[in-house]
Amino acid sequence: MEILYTALGLGLLTGFHCIGMCGPIALVLPLNNKSWGTRILSSLIYNFGRTITYGLMGAVFGIIGAGFSLAGFQRWISIAMGVFMIASVLFPKVNQMLYKGTGDSKIMNSIKKKLSKYFQQASYKSLLITGLLNGLLPCGMVYMALAGAIAVGSFTGSILFMVLFGLGTIPMMFMMSMLGNFASFKLKHMINKIIPIVVVIVGLLFILRGMELGIMYISPPAQKLEINEGMMHNSDNSNTLHMKDM
Repeated sequence: MEILYTALGLGLLTGFHCIGMCGPIALVLPLNNKSWGTRILSSLIYNFGRTITYGLMGAVFGIIGAGFSLAGFQRWISIAMGVFMIASVLFPKVNQMLYKGTGDSKIMNSIKKKLSKYFQQASYKSLLITGLLNGLLPCGMVYMALAGAIAVGSFTGSILFMVLFGLGTIPMMFMMSMLGNFASFKLKHMINKIIPIVVVIVGLLFILRGMELGIMYISPPAQKLEINEGMMHNSDNSNTLHMKDM
């Protein structure tokens, strides 16, 4: 549960990061000359579109994380994802390599062309599609969230992690589309300094979680296997007693 709170908090801070990255998209959404009710609904549809995409990405990476968990590698994956998060902050070239691998791909260029096409439309459908496509654009913070989703180690948990992350980004993006670029430069500069610190803290939490040190809420011990073995042992004893009664 604490990991899910982390996802929401990461999303809230990412919302400030989105002002510089996705903010221009929010600012040029076709919401002018609309009533306030229509503008609010349109902005929410766009932002929920992004969240849906994040949830779908969580499902894909959740399958990977669940597979590692079933194979008994869950703790090591949690540690590895934590190390990746910290490395991305300490070594910015890690993010640059990810951008080069995705930002200039044919698929990404096709997504950008479709985005420009739907920008020219003002229907609710086009706004939803714009949000869905926007969620696929390269973003370092999304990469961090996906690393966290893998480390969760379950299909539904990973989906929930990414959905909460997406919901956390909505407040800033919503206000951006409603009120324009209201955030001062100093505020954005301050948040951009805080975000790397938060990413490192989240990375450390995943590392501690994988180390299973027995620290409540932060690094709980691996009890699942012991509980399952205990249940199997009790089941065997019950079957033995049943056979004796017969």
